[in-house]
Amino acid sequence: MTDAPLLEIRNVKKYYPVQKGRNGTALAVKAVDQVSMTVNHGEILGLVGESGCGKSTLGKTILRLHDITDGEILFQGQDITHLTEKQMRPLREKIQIIFQDPYASLNPKKKVIQSVMTPLNVSGKYTKEEKLKKVKDILNEVGLSEKFLDKYPHEMSGGQRQRVVIARALINDPELVICDEPVSALDVSVRSQVLNLLKDLQKERKLTYIFISHDLSVVEYLCDRVAVMYLGRIVELACKKDLYKRPLHPYTKALISAIPVPDLHTKKEEIILQGEVPSPLNPPKGCLFSTRCAYAQQRCKNEVPKLISPAEPDGTERSVCCFLYEQPK
Repeated sequence: MTDAPLLEIRNVKKYYPVQKGRNGTALAVKAVDQVSMTVNHGEILGLVGESGCGKSTLGKTILRLHDITDGEILFQGQDITHLTEKQMRPLREKIQIIFQDPYASLNPKKKVIQSVMTPLNVSGKYTKEEKLKKVKDILNEVGLSEKFLDKYPHEMSGGQRQRVVIARALINDPELVICDEPVSALDVSVRSQVLNLLKDLQKERKLTYIFISHDLSVVEYLCDRVAVMYLGRIVELACKKDLYKRPLHPYTKALISAIPVPDLHTKKEEIILQGEVPSPLNPPKGCLFSTRCAYAQQRCKNEVPKLISPAEPDGTERSVCCFLYEQPK
């Protein structure tokens, strides 16, 4: 494992322009706003937050499925921010994505063998016999036998379709896989199987995952570090153990307090957030969370907090975007 991060994101913004406001000013939905973080070789980084916070948009921006508004994206030290589609094509093999809905991810008119073989056809590196062998091998690796080669998506269960999608994503041996809520569309009984499969594949192939989810219990099971997003920004970033044991940001505290506890006799304080999530078209002037935060002061409503690294008693590194942890000058 090298010291340099596999992926580095620097002040990335993704704005979607919309119609002008009543006074003639241009409006934009700030889906991702000034996000900076690194992803190390062989780790699983969780990306969590409420629906609409920008998690999936960030994932697709990293893949360059969306052009970024501003900032830089570095993969293996190479700046891929402004590469053309032709220049990005060789990198597509190294960066893959597993989408949320396996049925929508597969062409209903194509058999499994055709869908899984498509990345090999695009690469143009293999003979017909080599491609068939690689397809059979990867299907076997994700737990599907050769009898699935000639099946169509509608002839399989949700869990089986997601295994096909995973096989297609991994067939070209990528280094970074963005998992965009890969188990949220599956039955509860199947989720654990797919999660264990993803975990085993990550260890065997030494993969790096960005795991996007709104289910914090799943993230706790799978991930090494966790980044918490709110209205397009990272509000806290820490290793899993520290984040779940002692969350710092008020938003993170509320999310973790909402995780269901299986033991009915265990009492747990649940933090109920008041109010609605502000519109990304018209976010709060100061701290984005100030309109729902129980600790908000006047400063929070006027100034935007920066992502800082507070001193931890055990010396661990973590970042939080909150004035409560700002060191006195």
